[in-house]
Amino acid sequence: MGPWSRVRVAKCQMLVTSFFVLLLGLAMATMAALTHFGAHLAVISHAPLERSPYEATHHWAIYTGVSLAVLLTLGAALSAGATMREAQGLMAGGFLCFALVFCVLVQVAFRRFYNPTQVEDAVLDTYDLVYDQAVKSSSSVWRQELEAIQDTFLCCGKRSPFSLLGSAEADLCHGEEAAREDCLQGIRSFLSTHQNIASTLTSAGLVLTVYAMLLSSFLWCAIRSGRSLDHKGRYTLTPRVHGCQPQEPSLFRRLPGGLTLRHPSEADTPGDRLGPRGCSDGPRRLQDN
Repeated sequence: MGPWSRVRVAKCQMLVTSFFVLLLGLAMATMAALTHFGAHLAVISHAPLERSPYEATHHWAIYTGVSLAVLLTLGAALSAGATMREAQGLMAGGFLCFALVFCVLVQVAFRRFYNPTQVEDAVLDTYDLVYDQAVKSSSSVWRQELEAIQDTFLCCGKRSPFSLLGSAEADLCHGEEAAREDCLQGIRSFLSTHQNIASTLTSAGLVLTVYAMLLSSFLWCAIRSGRSLDHKGRYTLTPRVHGCQPQEPSLFRRLPGGLTLRHPSEADTPGDRLGPRGCSDGPRRLQDN
């Protein structure tokens, strides 16, 4: 495969990769929106606590998701535009966006590997605090907050390991609510699904950004060296002086009886090539820039 064919294949792959990167950016934006506006996590983050264990994690997840979505979308747009226009600056910008996304995803993956239960522990700690306040406090605010959490996750209370609950705890779950599952299990089940989706997006982002960086660096070098895909040179027509008429090539000479072939050894003199007005004796040749 020649160099021109390799550049052609790389450009096609870059366009396809940019499309998948754009889809990944939309998925990241959707994930961030669900984290912020979704009923399950929003009801936990709105708990009336002075220092909620989940608040810092919630904000970090939203800011990270939005930043990744913006960088992925911008990188895909710059790379696609640079591939179509063969713009060296746009390709460098796309590479920079992919590099930033890769660094952020590496930090997210390391944080997930180092402390895999961080989000789960923060959510469960927040629920425990709300539950304890609802049991111990006589205020109706804590009970309403606890009921909102339980109705959202379709759960009720916490199961005692000895199946012995106090009157205040038993009063939180009565009637149909008593048949619901334990809230600790319900919250863990929801967070497990949520984190599996986040891990899948993180893995896909690492693979796509590494491949996009390789393609963008190769195409940047190809554009810089002049190995474009569709253009092997730019041709422009030299403007003709006003009033000049196109004449026959210098190989022929017009005589009264018609055209006569000139011998190649008869070199044209400057006076033969230029007319009285300085016009060229023959048609202008396309110049290769």
